[in-house]
Amino acid sequence: MGLKTAKEYKDSLKDGRLVYLGGEKIKDVMANPMLRTCIETSALDYEMYDMPQYRDLAVVTLEDGEPISRYYHMPKSGEDLVKRHELMVEATRLGGGAIPFTHDIASDTMNAVNITATLMGKNEYIERANNYRRYLQMNDLSVAVAVTDVKGDRTIRPSKQSHPDYYVRIISKDDKGIIVRGAKAHITAAAYFNELIVIPSRNMGQEDADYAVSFALPVNTKGIIQVCHPTKTGFGPWDFPVEDRPVRWHTDSLVIFDDVFVPWERVFLCGEWQFAMQLVYNFAYYHRHTAASYRIPISEMMVGMAQAMAEYNGIDKISHVREKITDLVIYVNILKSLSRAACVDYVVHGGVPTPNPIITNMAKYHFASKYHDCVKIVQDMAGGLLSTAPTYKDFNNPEIGPLIDRYLGGKAGIPAEYRLRMLQLIRRILDPEIEVLAVHGEGSFEAQRMTIYAEAMADILQYQKYVEREAGIHRT
Repeated sequence: MGLKTAKEYKDSLKDGRLVYLGGEKIKDVMANPMLRTCIETSALDYEMYDMPQYRDLAVVTLEDGEPISRYYHMPKSGEDLVKRHELMVEATRLGGGAIPFTHDIASDTMNAVNITATLMGKNEYIERANNYRRYLQMNDLSVAVAVTDVKGDRTIRPSKQSHPDYYVRIISKDDKGIIVRGAKAHITAAAYFNELIVIPSRNMGQEDADYAVSFALPVNTKGIIQVCHPTKTGFGPWDFPVEDRPVRWHTDSLVIFDDVFVPWERVFLCGEWQFAMQLVYNFAYYHRHTAASYRIPISEMMVGMAQAMAEYNGIDKISHVREKITDLVIYVNILKSLSRAACVDYVVHGGVPTPNPIITNMAKYHFASKYHDCVKIVQDMAGGLLSTAPTYKDFNNPEIGPLIDRYLGGKAGIPAEYRLRMLQLIRRILDPEIEVLAVHGEGSFEAQRMTIYAEAMADILQYQKYVEREAGIHRT
């Protein structure tokens, strides 16, 4: 089998995994209301296979005739990268601003693992990476990626920390495999996916060799413990029910590796400290492009929400309001252009087409650095009711509902319900957690700027030579 159904994905989660949420051990993730909301969001990836309008984007047919998820198809060209980008955009639109996540970050990581194995030139790693990719293709598994270590003191290398397990490390190895210990933080969707891929989060020195480790395991492996962050569940008192538009959301886990055994066939890096940063960079090139792609629908929604509230409040014809909405239009179209250009103007790393690193990091930096300015514009258009509006339960109360409807209407033809519904959508889409994610997800501002500078250095020096020549300067 190459493709799972949504039901098969959900059924696969009943596997004895060890998950805690709100201080309680979760026996069945599907039975927990919070996690069920997340699972339904992730199931969209599997549902897209059977939607005619998405089939060609979501599915690739291998040479042997086997249909697989496009995400697990190794890119061969810029066109493959463009289609992958379009799939992520459409999946996020379908999720109302929430991407399913079941395959995309895993594909970022698998591409990085394949590239790094090729650059290392170790046949056993190349074979393991290819075999694991094939395993994912044939079983259509959902995979979370564990990158960010808990870190401890950020100014100290992994091997110099006061606590040796602030970074995931190898504590022993034998002819069967390795045993690892440590923890990874902010791991999106791990509680309700099938597998985990672990990679380093930073560069390593020779003294950090035990921390240069990458591997993949089922999430129900003995010794893997997850502590989930609480998240949204269904509709709350503010929410206006929307037919066929359920709440979509994800949560993250602190993933603890309590002396976990990893068989050699699942190990992709084991002490080769010189290649730790190479693996991180190759992952970041893909992952930041993934981030820019799935942020496009959210950015489109900000334009739509600002325009809607401006119209409802009767201010859409005022010049400074139009200027602010124009700023949002510029913002989203720069993001779209950069995200697509990174695919078209791709580079090749380890034989694999990779989104252009400079353009990719520009796209991610553009989104993240300007995001709060765009939030401010939407909040400005919405007005103070964004914080103080009555709830849906108030509106639905037969005693006070008619009064709310009478006094909270907008301009002529805009009932109070329209304004209250749109205000609630703004609250959900511009949730503070999303604002934090914009800053810290997929790397910090400085991480993107450092990558842009490093990748552009050859061009920078070439530009310097050009102007020196034009100035009549001839350096020896």
